Amino acid sequence: MNKTGYFTHTDCWKHEMGPGHPECPERLDAIEDQLLAAGVKDALDLQEAPLAAIGDIELAHDRMLVAAIRGLSDQLADDIRAGGPAHVQIDPDTALNVHTWNAALRAAGAVIAATDAVMAGEMDNAFCAVRPPGHHAERSKAMGFCFFNNIAIAAKYALERHGLKRVAIVDFDVHHGNGTEDIVRGDERILMVSFFQHPLFPFSGAGTQAPNMVNLPVPAYTKGMEVRELIDMMWMPRLEAFKPEMIFISAGFDAHRDDDLGQMNLNEADYAWITERIKNVAKRHAKGRIVSALEGGYNLGALGRSVEAHIRVLADL
Repeated sequence: MNKTGYFTHTDCWKHEMGPGHPECPERLDAIEDQLLAAGVKDALDLQEAPLAAIGDIELAHDRMLVAAIRGLSDQLADDIRAGGPAHVQIDPDTALNVHTWNAALRAAGAVIAATDAVMAGEMDNAFCAVRPPGHHAERSKAMGFCFFNNIAIAAKYALERHGLKRVAIVDFDVHHGNGTEDIVRGDERILMVSFFQHPLFPFSGAGTQAPNMVNLPVPAYTKGMEVRELIDMMWMPRLEAFKPEMIFISAGFDAHRDDDLGQMNLNEADYAWITERIKNVAKRHAKGRIVSALEGGYNLGALGRSVEAHIRVLADL
């Protein structure tokens, strides 16, 4: 059995963007409830996510973005004390509350701590149940429910702080990880492979690609078997040739057939299969080293079941 870490923090529940927002604290409840009910949580190495160091966040982000989010958070606290609104809108979909800054630091801190633990051999792999998610956050722009790009930070951290030569990022969210692409495009030390529904927010990823990107735009209503064929044809040869020393997963579960934020037709078995394929590459080339972090997934039942399927494969359960 693999030793699988599970990183989260109560601060990740405190960030919320207003009533009815799909990216809500209840997403983490759904995951925890499912893992507890299935007896999976007992098999995991439970860890509390630390606060990320600003210097580590700035491996992937402009200093000005980090300062702007911190400044907005401080200003919001002052405004609330003066009777002002509880949220500041960054874009039509994305807002801060007074807890967002700490939640974002915990989310990034989780993937960094997981990277350290996996690199030290304290665990084989890890899943980070964190929010806010990250893969839409660009080097100098927060957007699409995301403030800091957790997986891009972790990938850069593994290269810069642990001296790895090659890492891979796998993104299976229904939306294109435009932020991750913005940060890692052209970096020969990082191979990014993804599929995503197109056209769909953020309406990117289908155009010209950098040599280190494998973007697979697929139409609405694409089924799991079609995605599996694409992965075997397009992802696997590139991953095998690249021989990553560690793999980072942007684990979005909104390509599930029950999720209303996309129109794809994956199910839990597809997520287990994808995870198995990634794990096999990691076993061959990366000493099994994988760090996975939650991105999308907004149908609470489907999210819980899909994360369980993903973690069962990681943990050999």
